[in-house]
Amino acid sequence: MHKDLEKILITEEQIKEAVRRLAEEIDRDYEGSEILFVGLLKGSVQIMADLLKNIKTKCKVDFMCVSSYGNGTVSSGRVNIIKDLSEPIDGLNVIIVEDIIDFIGKYFAAKNAKSVRICTLLNKPSRREVEIDVDYIGFDVPDEFVVGYGLDYREYYRNLPYIGVLKPEIYA
Repeated sequence: MHKDLEKILITEEQIKEAVRRLAEEIDRDYEGSEILFVGLLKGSVQIMADLLKNIKTKCKVDFMCVSSYGNGTVSSGRVNIIKDLSEPIDGLNVIIVEDIIDFIGKYFAAKNAKSVRICTLLNKPSRREVEIDVDYIGFDVPDEFVVGYGLDYREYYRNLPYIGVLKPEIYA
């Protein structure tokens, strides 16, 4: 897999430090409260696991599975909900962990959550078509095709412990 990468963009150690920092920010913001973390499958699995290891605030966890990419490298613009939440979120503080931000934030607000915030390891503002406030950001990254630490191309590379830039000839 490593031979398919142009370069390593973010090391495993940099990711660990960013996740610790994000957990500290969240703990500070929600001191004395409860949180429902909602991970968007499949990409959020690694950051959710590592984030939860560092969170000290009382919390619950749920997952959704949504899709907008299929096997491509660009979002179709249509988000399909494959697995919805397990329980109602009325009155809960919700933190969404992932990157399909524009649709999901509105979706949770419509379900009467007390608050909805977004946590993402990678922020790629140059690709955003709609302005979205992201509350917890690990790294701003350039407009390159990145994989690793949960991010994939055709379901491969999720298991890399770092973030790498995929060579264009791999996905061209």
